[in-house]
Amino acid sequence: MNDSSNAAAIEASTFKLNKMRVQIDHKPSKSSSFHLNVNLELPSSGVTVIYGASGSGKTTLLRCVAGLERAASAEICVANQLWQSENFFLETHKRSLGFVFQEASLFPFMSVRKNLLIAIGDLAIAERLKYFDEVVSLMGIDKHLDRKPNQLSGGERQRVAIARALLLKPSVLLFDEPLASLDSARKNEILPFLDKLQTATNTPILYVTHSDDEVLRLANYLVVLEHGLCKGSGTINDVASDINLPFSGFFDRSSIIEARIVKHENSWGLMQVEFEGGSLWLTDSMQEIGSSIRLRIKASDVSIALTDHQDSSILNRLAATIVEIQTDEGSSVSIVKLRVGEAILLAKVSNWSLERLSLKVGLLVWAQLKAVAIAR
Repeated sequence: MNDSSNAAAIEASTFKLNKMRVQIDHKPSKSSSFHLNVNLELPSSGVTVIYGASGSGKTTLLRCVAGLERAASAEICVANQLWQSENFFLETHKRSLGFVFQEASLFPFMSVRKNLLIAIGDLAIAERLKYFDEVVSLMGIDKHLDRKPNQLSGGERQRVAIARALLLKPSVLLFDEPLASLDSARKNEILPFLDKLQTATNTPILYVTHSDDEVLRLANYLVVLEHGLCKGSGTINDVASDINLPFSGFFDRSSIIEARIVKHENSWGLMQVEFEGGSLWLTDSMQEIGSSIRLRIKASDVSIALTDHQDSSILNRLAATIVEIQTDEGSSVSIVKLRVGEAILLAKVSNWSLERLSLKVGLLVWAQLKAVAIAR
């Protein structure tokens, strides 16, 4: 082992196990006014979504992780392997990664099967065939193996591209807005397969998007970028409930709740779900009892009452405690952060109601939920 490899191995051993370390200080060019400056410790499993508006630095961050763009200063460590430090840079082709771009970038003159076999590598024949079959089945492309890319829909091509990335057996999968070029129908076609990736593989995914819907559906962990800086990071639930984030996106006006289906009320077309703060009644999605679902509750769909109004058409009323109130200067409304058991709800309340009800931190109230949407 040469000196640089020794140095890399020693330095990598200082990083925490089971975490991805991404510290980047980078200006793409001397003339550019853009400056990416992030210091992140990311989970080594699940989907980490890199979220932000166009120009926030999402793709630049991903390209630096991949080594497609060499940051002037960076420390990047994935699966306990150092990819970049002050005196070390591992070339892209030596990094254990799979990259899925906006376009599938398949070889047009090859069948789907041959496009996939390129990624198999040096696995033993028996292992190779077993893994190939598993990935093909996971991405639902069994029927397309003998077709050419131009015979597939956009969503089908992207599923082939994801399968090809998986066949590399990478330490991390990098997705750069993989649904951006697809219409709504094709997006809805591919999203269930992206859901399956989270449970079918332990490979961590860094997923770049500016789509609220993709964040809500896919993210386990969320990094919010603005003008090259990290404005917030943490679990999707924690970031969504942070009312101090200075953004107009979903995360400062919605709550994300992980729940489990416990009952079907067939005569009324309803189902009951339980979460850390109690239970809710929703329109029945016909999923099995015990199924886990993710709920999105908009702050604008939550009202606050001082008593439990049982003579109301609103089915879902929860006892809550006010833990924080944010009033934006010049705005007529405030965001009220409520704790319901171990869960957090956000409510958008007019400042007039805030004063009329004497709402303040520590007050026991009732949260009335006018609507609850299933995000996943």
